Amino acid sequence: MDTKSMIIDITTTLFQQKGYKGVGLNEILKECNISKGSFYHHFPNGKEEALIACLQSMSDAVTSDIEDIFNRYPTTQEATRKMIEKVIGIFEREGTITSCTFISIVSEMGSLSDQVRTTCEDLYLKMQRIYSTKLVADGFSKETANSIAIMMNASIEGGIMLCLTQKSIEPLTVISNLLPNLLKKV
Repeated sequence: MDTKSMIIDITTTLFQQKGYKGVGLNEILKECNISKGSFYHHFPNGKEEALIACLQSMSDAVTSDIEDIFNRYPTTQEATRKMIEKVIGIFEREGTITSCTFISIVSEMGSLSDQVRTTCEDLYLKMQRIYSTKLVADGFSKETANSIAIMMNASIEGGIMLCLTQKSIEPLTVISNLLPNLLKKV
């Protein structure tokens, strides 16, 4: 793994665990075992540039995972249920699901940095396109599919936030049981 990728991987984990403001540059340097010069060689504009690289890396991983699940299952209902079950499994194994969401970073940095907000918006739009494409394949009109995709994103992301705050899988379990039923073409 090259140095830049290593910095992104380690810094992503730090941001997920402690938030952007909770992680100082010195902690990043220590955890990555690099000098300040090496960090600024890869991220000349500093910590926020590293955050954006982390968000883009997370976006690629999350959307690739969602696309894989949605390509494996024939209907939106089945794919959605499997996707949520996977997130629940991560929570049960790791006791957290911060790797599945940007919520903490969006709420912390979205109003402070337009570039961070835009990077997060791009992820959510990619997710919505995956959902919408599958819904259109299930027979929904493009307009209805786009609206449902927004609702799916909001439900799942909200469920993740509730799981994190309640330290329980119950919110996602409820969503996993109810949301697929709402996705049936009438």
